[in-house]
Amino acid sequence: MRAYDAHNHLQDERLAAWRGPILDACRSAGVQRMVVNGACASDWPDVVRLAADNPDLVIPSLGWHPWYLHERRRGWEGEFREWLDRTPGGMVGEIGLDRWILDQPAGLRARYVPALGEVEPTALEEQVEVFRFQLAEAAARDLPASIHCLQCWGRMLEILKEGPVPACGFLLHSYGGPVELVGEFVRLGAYFGFPGYFLHPRKERQREVFRKVPLERVLVETDAPDQSPPDEFLEHRLEGGVAGRPLNHPANLVGIQRALAGVLEVAPERLEDQLEQNFQRLFLGGSVRSV
Repeated sequence: MRAYDAHNHLQDERLAAWRGPILDACRSAGVQRMVVNGACASDWPDVVRLAADNPDLVIPSLGWHPWYLHERRRGWEGEFREWLDRTPGGMVGEIGLDRWILDQPAGLRARYVPALGEVEPTALEEQVEVFRFQLAEAAARDLPASIHCLQCWGRMLEILKEGPVPACGFLLHSYGGPVELVGEFVRLGAYFGFPGYFLHPRKERQREVFRKVPLERVLVETDAPDQSPPDEFLEHRLEGGVAGRPLNHPANLVGIQRALAGVLEVAPERLEDQLEQNFQRLFLGGSVRSV
């Protein structure tokens, strides 16, 4: 099976001990390309290095995730632009908005996001300011943007409607918004990322939403090392984890894609072809680039 990972974090230090075997396993499993997303400036060198060392597989994407905005330094805007300028084939992401993290007690924040253990998360309106800047850069360069959003879908829609947005489109990473907004996001150029985490029994609402997403706008992703699928879909396992959650192996993408075919009631071969077309249309300008 050919598979394309629309969003992961292969550069994450939790995967460092197995990175070589992970890449080998992905190639053997049929993963053709993967978009590797930086979440803050300290990530970007590793993302770019992975892409340079694995040009057949890794597409680099650089952004400031809302959880890490407190790490920005003076002049971060120029630094962001410079990294995009010198990253061939680079995309924009992971960027976005997160109201959920603002409502969590400090202990829980630290458990899920160690970087927030001793600092307060960035206020939503400052998140909006940073997000708008990065989105505008993506639009000016016509680069796909990978967008994170938790518990503020209405605000996200407002911002995207105001624009600018990339003409080539953007990914709503792990789309967890309401089905009622799918049509409006589609009209703005959205693609919708389905992670293995949505295969858990308690995520039926999210699966039902994806049954309403136009098939030509669906993408599959792992978000590795996070968002592990249920045990029966963990074809590739890694030791470790955070807060009792197992690490997700990027090669699990193939099993997730197979399961998604069942969720959508689409023949696996048809879904394979459609996901390939969708990925190439958004991230590769419609061209076919196989390993």
